[in-house]
Amino acid sequence: MARFPNHCSAPSGKKETEDEKDRCMTIALAGNANVGKSVIFNKLSGSGQIIGNWPGKTVDMARGELSFEGRRIDIIDLPGIYSFSTYSLEELVSRDYITFEKPDVVINVVDASVLERNLYFTLQLMEMGVPLVICINQIDMAERKGISLDIERLQKILGVPVVSTVAIRGEGLHQLVEAAVAAALDKQIPDKTAIKYGTKVEERIDKLTEYIEKEGIEWHYPPRWTAIKLFESDSEIKKAIGSKSKAAIVLAENLANEIESIYREPCFSVINSERYALAGTIADRVQKQAETKTSISERLDRIVMHKVFGYVISASVIGGLLLWTFVIGNFLSGILSQAFGFFQQVDPRVSGSLVAILWNGAFGGIVAGFTLVIPFVIPFYMLLAIIEDSGILTRIAFMMDSFMHRIGLHGKSLIPLILGYGCNVPAIYTTRILETRRERLLASLAITFAPCSARTIVILGLVAVFVGVEWALTLYILNIAIIFIIGKIAFKALPGETTGLIMEIHSFRMPSLSVVVKQTWTHTKSIIYIVFPMYIIGSALIQALYISGILGSISEFMAPLTVTWLGLPVIAGVLLIFGTVRKEYILLLLIAIYGTNLASVLTPIQFIVLAFIGMLYIPCISTIAVLGKEFGWKSAIMISLANFITAIVFGGLFYRLLIHIM
Repeated sequence: MARFPNHCSAPSGKKETEDEKDRCMTIALAGNANVGKSVIFNKLSGSGQIIGNWPGKTVDMARGELSFEGRRIDIIDLPGIYSFSTYSLEELVSRDYITFEKPDVVINVVDASVLERNLYFTLQLMEMGVPLVICINQIDMAERKGISLDIERLQKILGVPVVSTVAIRGEGLHQLVEAAVAAALDKQIPDKTAIKYGTKVEERIDKLTEYIEKEGIEWHYPPRWTAIKLFESDSEIKKAIGSKSKAAIVLAENLANEIESIYREPCFSVINSERYALAGTIADRVQKQAETKTSISERLDRIVMHKVFGYVISASVIGGLLLWTFVIGNFLSGILSQAFGFFQQVDPRVSGSLVAILWNGAFGGIVAGFTLVIPFVIPFYMLLAIIEDSGILTRIAFMMDSFMHRIGLHGKSLIPLILGYGCNVPAIYTTRILETRRERLLASLAITFAPCSARTIVILGLVAVFVGVEWALTLYILNIAIIFIIGKIAFKALPGETTGLIMEIHSFRMPSLSVVVKQTWTHTKSIIYIVFPMYIIGSALIQALYISGILGSISEFMAPLTVTWLGLPVIAGVLLIFGTVRKEYILLLLIAIYGTNLASVLTPIQFIVLAFIGMLYIPCISTIAVLGKEFGWKSAIMISLANFITAIVFGGLFYRLLIHIM
């Protein structure tokens, strides 16, 4: 979990005075996904955090700073969550931060158009007993849906400050920060009497709360919140309290049994029902719904989420993303190749001075970066940003839920999987939006088979450029089929149940140009900063190693596998070894050794098979490291072996099939 200090730190090299400490505070932003937290965070802190219109965008906490009326304020953007039920890492991150780091005030960001659903989380924040301000955001969207809110009445009912905002336009943000600063200085805790459930439930909550207070159990959380969590059968809280007072656990179980006998439902279900009922009652008292016409977004939803057309549209969007990348990338690659060909023909230099050899290799790396990386990476991330920001990505995830269940996942897994086509590393981190370790592990296994941008560079640089776009598209179709097969096997091998799909689906919106450009640049610049130096330096060194003869002996040793079984040239052994560092090295080595005219070295079948192997075998080192960190090294090694065995077995079979059809 990301950890930040609970108060602003002094600038580097400068000692903070007592007065400066007094004029410094921490504000935490908490709320459901897609309520505008990240928009408010960016507006207040000026941070470059990406704003995404789909759940789980913020997995770890983000930190920014704000200067406000002589005060220095730390702003912490917590993950978008729906409860404190500890079903996901995101919920634990938020709960632990509020409890242990103790921000001066929490701003609960609420979507005005779905007030009742958001108040469920608001009530849990109030139970935690922290200084709180409610931000009713996207008030304009609520008005367009015919919803009007009585902000003053809501503030009176909840007993905490409530401020309405339209964060995307900056409206109400100054008043919001003013209210937050005032709440932090006053240290006002939400009134316990503002949250009252049914009489029979309240009597037992009060009884357990009084016992916890009377026993003086030293504990991080408020007694009432602890009592409710024990009734909800929160395993972590139950274990912690049990180590301090077994009598408290016995009393909690007895009272929970009483509740269950009265309502004839599990106690946790009764508590949830009571909380939803209270949220609904509050929402009914403060909002009015006028009659409105069906919006364009609602009409689009009927088509995009249609039981027949929805699947066609989902498949078309995913396929269109790949086809767009192929076509635009191939076009740009051709233009840039001609431009660089005008300056110098890139060929391997096997004689002459060492400086000449190194320079020739370095120039080949520059050409490879501009002609085989940039043309394909930018179009992919640009269209992906548009799909994300428009809101269609969540709908695709919903529509693909039944398909994803066939490999033991639900539709939300599609989001990390699609991100895996950009980079496996952040995609694996994004699996934290899934509820169980099993689902995260299955999703991460699938992600390691997804062709990331590095693998895409290999596929497009070898196949789309030298064989044809249709064959590159074929590899992607085969990849989806293999992911399905491996997923089915893993689903059977890993015992456990798959949870249902619960995710927020917001209205369609026109993608923001600034968000699309910012997100495209954020993804692209990391590749440019890593790939270009690697291509330039790596190409020069690899050509020098090739001329020295070191690479040749390694290739000969691996020839039985690469030449006999896979039908590749002898040099393929070295390509695959270097490709475990980063997949681009497969293409980089070829260009450093043979120049950019690879058609004179490889046959069309070898181009396809080499790209196919590079698409599937062993994840790069950084991906393996993330797998080890998230799941342990045993799981990381097993996933890597699954990739390697799949690549070699399917690669050999695919080679023999191509011999007969090409």
